[in-house]
Amino acid sequence: MTFQINRTKISTIALILMLSLSGIVMLLPTVTAQQHTSKTYPFIGAVPNPVGKGQECLLHIGISHDLTNADEGWENLTVTVELPDGTTDTLGPYRTDSTGGTGDVYIPTMAGTYYLQTHFPEQIRETRRSTDQPRGTVMLASDSEKLALVVTEEEQTVYPGFPMPSEYWTRPIHAEIREWSNASGSSWMSPEFNEAPESPHILWTKPLTIGGVAGGDIGQYSFEHGDAYQGKWSSRIIIAGILIYTHDTNLRPLEYTAIDLRTGKELWKKPLLDNRTISHGQLFYWSSYNYHGVFPYLWVSTGGGFFFGGGQPTTWHSIDPFTGEPRFSVTNVPSGTNIYGERGDLYRYNVDLRQNRLTLWNLSALGSMSGSWSPSGGFGGQIYAELDAGANSAAARRAWAVNVSIPDGLPGSVRGAKFGDKVVGSSVSPTEVTVWGLSLKPGYEGTLLFNKTWKAPAAWVQGNISFTTYQSEWHHTNMEENLGLVWIKEERSFYAFSLETGEFLWKSEVPHYYLDIYSIDVQAAYGKVYSVGVAGEVFCWDSTNGKLLWTYNATDPYSEMLWGNNWNLDPLFVSGEKLYLFHSEHSPINPLFRGAPAVCLNTTTGEEVWRVDGLLRQTDWGGKPIMGDSVIAMYNSYDQGVYAIGKGPSAITVTAPNIAVPAGTPCIISGTVLDVSPGTQEDTMQLRFPNGVPAVADNDMGEWMKHVYAQFPLPAAEGVEVSIDAIDPNNNFIHIGETTSDYTGNYGFTFTPPEIPGDYKIMATFMGSKSYYGSSAESFMTVTEKTVEPTMPPPLDVNTVIWPIIWYVIGATVAIIIAIAIVAILLLRKKA
Repeated sequence: MTFQINRTKISTIALILMLSLSGIVMLLPTVTAQQHTSKTYPFIGAVPNPVGKGQECLLHIGISHDLTNADEGWENLTVTVELPDGTTDTLGPYRTDSTGGTGDVYIPTMAGTYYLQTHFPEQIRETRRSTDQPRGTVMLASDSEKLALVVTEEEQTVYPGFPMPSEYWTRPIHAEIREWSNASGSSWMSPEFNEAPESPHILWTKPLTIGGVAGGDIGQYSFEHGDAYQGKWSSRIIIAGILIYTHDTNLRPLEYTAIDLRTGKELWKKPLLDNRTISHGQLFYWSSYNYHGVFPYLWVSTGGGFFFGGGQPTTWHSIDPFTGEPRFSVTNVPSGTNIYGERGDLYRYNVDLRQNRLTLWNLSALGSMSGSWSPSGGFGGQIYAELDAGANSAAARRAWAVNVSIPDGLPGSVRGAKFGDKVVGSSVSPTEVTVWGLSLKPGYEGTLLFNKTWKAPAAWVQGNISFTTYQSEWHHTNMEENLGLVWIKEERSFYAFSLETGEFLWKSEVPHYYLDIYSIDVQAAYGKVYSVGVAGEVFCWDSTNGKLLWTYNATDPYSEMLWGNNWNLDPLFVSGEKLYLFHSEHSPINPLFRGAPAVCLNTTTGEEVWRVDGLLRQTDWGGKPIMGDSVIAMYNSYDQGVYAIGKGPSAITVTAPNIAVPAGTPCIISGTVLDVSPGTQEDTMQLRFPNGVPAVADNDMGEWMKHVYAQFPLPAAEGVEVSIDAIDPNNNFIHIGETTSDYTGNYGFTFTPPEIPGDYKIMATFMGSKSYYGSSAESFMTVTEKTVEPTMPPPLDVNTVIWPIIWYVIGATVAIIIAIAIVAILLLRKKA
C-alpha cells in the first residue's frame, strides 16, 4: 500500500512537471525563437535583344532560388515595362516552375528602348531546400535590375525555316526540319497533314498473295480477293512513315508485314501477340519537367472491356512499330470510345445514358510524372511493365480525368466527340429528330450545351421512312465541320443538323438517283458535303444551305456495269482540296468488271485532277485505302497487291560530244529522263525495262502506270520537258533551249556553239511535275576556233577574161606578121 501511495505521488509529481515543461516549451518560441529570412535575387531576361517592332520576344522571369519539388513554384511575380513614350505596362502575375523561373512572350509595338524589371513579392518557403533555407523561411520581396530592351523598326533575323520537300524524301525527317510535319501525317490523323497525290503515279507494289487471272483450264476467272465477308488487308495502319498490314485476317497465324512507306523496303514480318489484330495507333508527345519527346505505339486489344467493374476486362498491349516487339500492357482498360488529345494523349470517353454519367479516361495519366515509379518525370523505359488501370492505385485514380453526372433523359445514342470541345448524340424517328451536345471543355465537362427536337415532315410517317441503307440512321457526323446528316432512303435526300446548336439546317436541294437507295456515303470538308453511292454520281452541296454546287458522273464508257451507266464509288478522304474516290462492290461478279476507275476531283469545281480506269480497285470487305506521309497505300483487288501512290523521284542524264567541236558547228545534246521510284528497281522491272522505266507526262500517267505495273499494252505517251543550258568559258549562262523526251525516255537537241572557244558546261534539267520530283545532270564539251577554209581564185570568165586575151593575142600576132611583112618588103627593095 505504501508503494502504491508513493507511486501515485510520483506520478502526480511527474504530471505536474510535464505540464510545467509544456507551458515553458509553448512560451519559448515567443521569447527565444527568430523567424528565418532570406534575401532574394530576381532576374529578367529577353531573347532576342534587340528585337524588331511587332516581333515576339521571350522573357525569362524569376528568382535565383530553386524549389524542392517539381510541382512547386514561386507565386505572383510581376514585370514592369517602361515604354519609349513614357507609359508603363505591368505583366503578370506569374508562377514560376521549380527552377525558380518561367517565361512569357512579349510583343513590342513601337521602336525605341524599353526598360523591364521583375518584382518578387514576399512569400514563405513551404519545403526545406537547404540548411540556410528551412521550411517556413520568409523569402523577402525584391526587385531585379532594369533590363534595357532595344526595339528596332526592322525585324531581327530569325531562323529561316525550311521549304516543303522539293525532291524525293524519306524517313527519318531530321528533327530541325519542322515544316515537313505538314506532309508526314499518320493514317488516323487529319488527311490535311499530307501533300496529297496529284497524279496516279505508283511508287511501288508488293504482292499480298496470289492474285489476278488463274488461267489454263480455269479460264478467265481471277483468284478470290476477299470481298463478301472474306476481307483481306482489313487490319492496316500508317504510323510515322511505316505501313503495317496483315495479309488475311481469316488465316492463322495472323502475320503482319511492316514496310517503309517511302522506300518500299520491308522492315519486319511476324505475328503480333497471339494472333491479335491492331486496334489503333498512337503518337504520344510526352513533355515533363525532365523529358520531352514523341513515343510511337501500336495497340493490340484483348478481352471485352468493362465499365465500373462490369463485363470482361480489356487489356491493351503496346507494340513498337519499328521492330514489332511488345513494350508494355495495360490491364482493366475501361470500355468506351477512343479519342485523341492535342498531344496524342489517348482518352476513352463513355456516355452512359442509363446511368446519366460521363467519364473520360486518360491512358497517359498512368505514366504521370508524380507516379512513384517515375520520379524523374520520364516515360518510355519507366513504363515498360504491366500497369493495372483498374487497380485502386494513385496512377489508376489519376487516369480518370472526368467522372461527372449528365442531365437525365437524353435520347438516342452518342454520334461523335471532339477532345476539349464536345460530345454529341441524337435520336431519329418518323416524327422527330433530337440532337444534343455535352461540353468536354476543361471545367465544364458534362454541361448540357443544347438539346433540340425538330418535328419531322408528315411525309416521313406517310412514306414509312426507314432511315437506313446498311448504315446507321445518323448517317454522317463531322465534328470538324459541326455537321450531322440524316439520310432518308425513300426521299433520296439528306437532312442536315448543326452540331453547334442542334438546329435543323437544310434538306439537300435535289434528290439522288434511285440506285443510291442501296448504298451511299459522304465526306465533308471546306464548307461542303460530298455524297456518292451506287449510282456513281458525285454531288457537292453547300454545307450551310444544302444548295447543289456541282456534280460529277463516273461514266462507264464500255457498259461493263450491269446496273447503271456510271461506276459506283466510295468517297474515301479529302485532302489538299482534292476528293479521292475508288470503286468496289459488295459481291463482285467474276470475271471482275474491267475498267474500274480511281478518281481525284477538285473539291471546288468538281473537275478531274486525275482519273485512271482499270488500274486500281479497292475492296468492300477488306481494308480501304489509307494515306500517310503524302502517300496513298491500298490493297488492289485486281491483282491482290499492295500499292503505294505518290510523287516519285526521277533521274536525268545528259551527253555532249566527247570530241572537240569547232565553233558554229551544229552538234547533238542528248540524254534520258527515267522514273527511279522504288518499284522500278524490282527484278521484274529490270527484266521488262532493261534501260530503265521512262518518265512520262502527267496527262498520260494513268495509262502509263497500267503498262508498267499491270502489263497493259504500250500506250501512246509523251515524255517530260527538259531544259538545256550551258555555262560558257567566260562563266556566262546560256539558255540553249527546251525539248521533250519520248516514251522511251530519250531526248535530243541540236546545239550550235557560239564563236567563243573553250570548255562549256552543259546542263540538263527536268523541273519536275505532279508525278515526279525534278532532277538535273551535267556534262562538258570543248569548242575550238572556227575553221578557216583556204581562199581559191575565182574561175575564169570566158567573156570577160579569156576572149579579150585571145583577141589581144590575135591582134598582137597580126601586128607582128604585118611588121615582118613590111621588113621583108624593105629588104627586097634594098636588094633591088
